Amino acid sequence: MKKQEKETTKKKNVKKVTKKEEKKVVEKEVEIKDKKEKKEKPKKEKKQRVGFFKSIFNFFKGVKNEMSKVVWPTRRNMIKYSIATIIFIIAFALYFYGIEVLMAWLKDNIVV
Repeated sequence: MKKQEKETTKKKNVKKVTKKEEKKVVEKEVEIKDKKEKKEKPKKEKKQRVGFFKSIFNFFKGVKNEMSKVVWPTRRNMIKYSIATIIFIIAFALYFYGIEVLMAWLKDNIVV
């Protein structure tokens, strides 16, 4: 029985050591790959020149393509957003007016 226990503990110890060694080896391989990638410079691709009018045409073609992807709000949503905006503007205007009135009152009554 004792021999079997010793053998199993030895096997466990060997497995732990091999896992650590494997991690070290993998880390070294990754470092080597990173160094190789840093040394290799990417090749620059030559861009083909496009004419002035062709580039303008491509620009407007892209604009048209992007505008087709826009989802415009419905009339009902637009009314909701407008009302919400007006309410926020009024609320902030009243808030700042209140602060201004408070500061004016403090200036007149407290500060000599």
